Amino acid sequence: MKTRRNKRLWGAVRSLESLQPHANPRSNYPGSCLKCRTLLFQEWGLRLYQHIYIFSLYKKFFSDDDDEKCPLVPDENTNGFIYAKIFGGFEKIRSSICDLVTISRLLNATLVIPEIQQSTRSKGVSYKFKSFSYLYDEEQFIMLLKNDVNIVKSLPEYLKAARRRSEFPTFKPKNSASPDFYVKEVLPNLKKAKVVGLIVTDGGCLKSILPPSMSEFQRLRCRVAFHALQFRPEIQILGLRMVERLRASGQPFLAYHPGLVRDTLAYHGCAELFQDVHTELIQYRRAQLIKQGIINDELSVDSHSRRENGSCPLMPEEVGLLLRALGYPSKTIIYLAGSKTFGGQRLLIPLRALFGNLVDRTTLCSKTELSDLVGPEAPLPADIFRLPLPKSEQQLIDQWKKAGPRPRPLPPPPDRPIYQHEKEGWYAWILEKDKEPDPSPMEHRMQAHRLIWDALDYIVSVEADALFPGFNNDGSGWPDFSGLVIGQRLYERASSRTYRPDRKTIAALFNITRDDMYHPKRDWMLSVKEHLNRSLSEDGFFRQSLLSKPNSFLSHPLPECSCRIPSVETTKQIKGKDGRIVFGGEEECPKWMELARAEGARNDDMESAEDDNDTVEQLEPDSVDATSSLTSLIDHDEEWDPND
Repeated sequence: MKTRRNKRLWGAVRSLESLQPHANPRSNYPGSCLKCRTLLFQEWGLRLYQHIYIFSLYKKFFSDDDDEKCPLVPDENTNGFIYAKIFGGFEKIRSSICDLVTISRLLNATLVIPEIQQSTRSKGVSYKFKSFSYLYDEEQFIMLLKNDVNIVKSLPEYLKAARRRSEFPTFKPKNSASPDFYVKEVLPNLKKAKVVGLIVTDGGCLKSILPPSMSEFQRLRCRVAFHALQFRPEIQILGLRMVERLRASGQPFLAYHPGLVRDTLAYHGCAELFQDVHTELIQYRRAQLIKQGIINDELSVDSHSRRENGSCPLMPEEVGLLLRALGYPSKTIIYLAGSKTFGGQRLLIPLRALFGNLVDRTTLCSKTELSDLVGPEAPLPADIFRLPLPKSEQQLIDQWKKAGPRPRPLPPPPDRPIYQHEKEGWYAWILEKDKEPDPSPMEHRMQAHRLIWDALDYIVSVEADALFPGFNNDGSGWPDFSGLVIGQRLYERASSRTYRPDRKTIAALFNITRDDMYHPKRDWMLSVKEHLNRSLSEDGFFRQSLLSKPNSFLSHPLPECSCRIPSVETTKQIKGKDGRIVFGGEEECPKWMELARAEGARNDDMESAEDDNDTVEQLEPDSVDATSSLTSLIDHDEEWDPND
């Protein structure tokens, strides 16, 4: 049974409907002729328009003479080869690949398929995959960028031996490296040695905001991220199958990514928001970041003041209360993204109590489906935690004597109780040692697996009917999962329902009702609704551009990678403090795109009218198919009444 959606909760953002994806090269860029643009549309498989219809419109508005003006690019006689090693998780890998392609274009270099260090054979992954192909489709990547950059799978044989002997210059650029750095420092070495290596560790190797004269390089980033970087077919198929299962009941779903990552929590000093061993683990990691020079701050900080400043994540319980305040009923299907949530399942208990249909990949997929993605792997010994041998009385006396001077006669403080669950996890080392042990072979393998789980979550989150990020725009300078998802949703469907909460404002709201969070006053709920609904439109759009884009272009790829369909309402340009246009600076969409969109809108209206004849007039179903695995736990609460 089909159900009519509640537009208040699931409807598109009308003020952003005129924004359309438009990342193909403009007229002043090689590869922008009719032939090249037609190739791009045929190969990219744009979701918004039909290829045949677009091609017919192209012929109306562009003459065949355009084809003669554009030489096929890129030039086969490049300055040399660039090979790269990428360190980090899913977000850093995706952002770094886009930067590497852009740099290769800038330097007229041939890019060797980047090596993803987290999925190399040394990590114990299946023999079926190379490092890049463990996550992405190599053939599609090379083919879809053939009009922009020369890409090869490996260095020529005559250069491999020299690389093994480390004869080629290697650079370790920062994520804020400017184009001038590559032109002045890297290019001369590339022309001389014909090969240079890049080691990318910061989640990127090129600054996010480039001069207006380099807009085509920004659009190239978009073509890489949103078209060429396709997951390998097995991941793509299972991800779309998960979306189908989420929608099988006929209801929309919301994706939520907590963003609870140990490194980010340590960076911002959010240790006191956790309990037990997790606080100690965050502090240990923070001490490491201080020692490495990444953090210039004290080890112990007031986590609650950091939270009130918006530097710490929204906890799952808080997100659940915000969603209920918005009016989402408890039967709402919520997909929990994130391959790993620091703090474990315990943090999710309040959210599960508020929303019974909280699901993740393990709920939607069988163990066989997930193991098939990983491929055949050699067996490894299990990581069995063993408690250290108890020390003898003499050893304790000797340790006491060697400990050095201490404030006597005060006795040492009593040890806090050590719970059994703290002795059994990967983190048990912190109870007995001062140094974190090196990852075991099994842990290396699990890190590689998380890349696949993040890829599945990425597909589902991009396709979700609504998105609520728990921790993005964190200011660390590293790309984050929610930011990348928000960027792709903004590119593909700017009007999609994507919440962009201001954590500082939310913290202030929760401070008002901290003692009675589950029975807030009506004024509080109205304030929450007003803030979150405003975050969907221009206000959130503007804030996202100011906070997120300087750190990650892919989190806000506008106005460079979009165009605007002319509408009756005049869009005012909004500029940031640095003078750049953050809203309203999009070009007008080409005529063919306007006609194609109008044709698509007419088709949608016809389909909608047909659906209306078969749709039961109700906003939220009171009963659903009992055989659905997703709705078996649905309760029948209506929208949350604060007076209940």
